[in-house]
Amino acid sequence: MRMTLPSILTKGHATANDFVIFADPTGSFDPTPEEVAAICDRHRGIGGDGLIRLTRPEYVADLSVIQKNMLRGQGAEWFMDYRNADGSLAEMCGNGTRLTARFAQSLGEMGTEIGSEFKLATRAGVKTLIFRGEDSELGKDVFTVRMGGWSAGEIGEYSVTIPGVEGVAAATFADLGNPHVVSVVGDRTGQFSERIPSSSLPDVEDLDLSRTPVVSPRLESGQNAEFVRIDTASAIDIAGTATMRVNERGVGETLSCGTGLCATAIVLRKLTGIDNWTITVRGGILRVEVSDSDVSLTGASRLVGAVSLIKK
Repeated sequence: MRMTLPSILTKGHATANDFVIFADPTGSFDPTPEEVAAICDRHRGIGGDGLIRLTRPEYVADLSVIQKNMLRGQGAEWFMDYRNADGSLAEMCGNGTRLTARFAQSLGEMGTEIGSEFKLATRAGVKTLIFRGEDSELGKDVFTVRMGGWSAGEIGEYSVTIPGVEGVAAATFADLGNPHVVSVVGDRTGQFSERIPSSSLPDVEDLDLSRTPVVSPRLESGQNAEFVRIDTASAIDIAGTATMRVNERGVGETLSCGTGLCATAIVLRKLTGIDNWTITVRGGILRVEVSDSDVSLTGASRLVGAVSLIKK
């Protein structure tokens, strides 16, 4: 009989975006959506924003043979099979890649020297992780993930409301392998008031994101919804700081979202021309660098402990 979960799972987080993770090098496990939801339940399970199965590309059931061969051909021996907390499959998770790299280090599958690289396959392609060590601002076990190409829509072509919250904000679509809509709800610098689409939503800290934001026009796939305030910006240094919160598709509000941070920096770049952003989320501080062809996310990660499942 095929088992669906191993007896030992590991808990970890990347800037408080928390996950349950396990290694499956032989393709022996394949959790059902119901099992994932039960494990990620914060009151009846271990608790997490998602579950990660670190396996080989050939053991990922929803990939075609062509996709599996392509991922292998790009040098990725491992695949991040990521599931949202509700059990649904997800294309990509930026914070999840950093935790996965840290987990791979603990298994001896990635080097521990500064600058060590790890190629990780995802449903959004192969991502390269680089180990940075300790950073005085970002914390310990810092990794950079090169997210690769991105795309974005027209500024302000969507509108976003939040059930129970007064106001509406214009939003911009960004694609990081998964869908995002980003709303800028404040600018403390006052430099970009003419460029930022209108918003009558409260400031970032005052938002209630316990309910799923409503996006118009509706995206059939659903979306992650980010809300951001520009805090500082320097055209001379080509750098800025911002504060962000996010409601993730299939999860709800999380304390951090890697692809959401990248989507936010992409939209801020379109509005301001600034490439480098240090962004504060409720789970910590991360850095994002955007170019025309790539976006990179740098932040900390941590393995917390192992959990032994009790089989009923």
